Amino acid sequence: MENHQDAKQSGGTFGSRSNFLVVMVMILGVFVAILNETLLNVALSKIMDDIGISPSKAQWLATGYLLVIGVLIPITAFLIQRFTTRALFLSAMGLFALGTLAAAIAPGFGLLLVGRVLQAARTGLLFPLLTNVVLSVVAIEKRGSAMGTIGIVITFAPAIGPTLSGIVVEHFSWRALFYGVLPIALFVIAFAYFRLKNVTETSRPRVDVLSLLLSTCGFGGIVFGFSSAGEGSGGWGSNEVLWPIAIGVVALILFTWRQLRLAEPLLDLRTFTYKVFRM
Repeated sequence: MENHQDAKQSGGTFGSRSNFLVVMVMILGVFVAILNETLLNVALSKIMDDIGISPSKAQWLATGYLLVIGVLIPITAFLIQRFTTRALFLSAMGLFALGTLAAAIAPGFGLLLVGRVLQAARTGLLFPLLTNVVLSVVAIEKRGSAMGTIGIVITFAPAIGPTLSGIVVEHFSWRALFYGVLPIALFVIAFAYFRLKNVTETSRPRVDVLSLLLSTCGFGGIVFGFSSAGEGSGGWGSNEVLWPIAIGVVALILFTWRQLRLAEPLLDLRTFTYKVFRM
C-alpha cells in the first residue's frame, strides 16, 4: 500500500526515487548478464585456438550456460519466497563476479566452464527476481510502462553484444571480455549493498524434491536437445537431439500435473487458468 501511494505521489514510472534506484540497479545487473552471454559467442574461435579445444567442446561454454539458466529459472520461484530481495540479489551478483574472475584467469577449459556456469547461475536468478521486484514496487497502472522500459534496456544488450565482442577480440585477448565486465559487476554489488532494500515478503515454503527433479529433467532436457541440434553435429534426427527433448517433454508434462495437485507448488501454474494471463 505504501509503495502504491508513493507511486501516485511521485508520478514517475517506478514510483518513488528509492523504488527507481532499486529497479535501475537490478536492470543494470541483468543487462550485464545478457551482454556477457552474447559477448562470448563471437570469441569462441579465439578461445579454441588459445586453449586448444575442439568446436564441440567449446560449444559447451554456450550450451552449459543455457542449461543452467533453463534449470534455475523455475526454481527461482521458490528462492524468491525463501530469501530476501537483498540477499538473493547480492548472492547472484557475487556468483557472477566470481564466475567472471574465474573465466578471465582460466588456464584451460575446466575452469572456464566453471566460470560460465557461475555466471549463468546469476542470470537464472536475476530474471525472475527483477520481474517480482517490479510487480512489488510499481503501481498497477504503471507496470506496463515499467516492463516496457525494462524490455528496451534488456534487448539492447544482445543487440550490441556481438559487435562489441568482435571489436574487443580483434584488438585484445578474449579474456578482456571478462575483465571488462568485472568492474561493472563489482560496482553493482557495492551499490546494491548500500542502497538496495528488501521489497518482497519471505516465507518458509516446503521444497518438493520430486518437482525439483522433474523441473530439472524437463527444462534441462529440452534446452540440451535444442542446443545439440543447433551445433549441427547430428541434426534433428539424431538420438542426441531426440532423446533429451522427448525426456524433457515427458518430464514437463509430469511436472505440470504435479504442480496442479500440490497445495504449495514449486511453480504455480494455476495462473494460466486466467484468460487474460494466457493471452
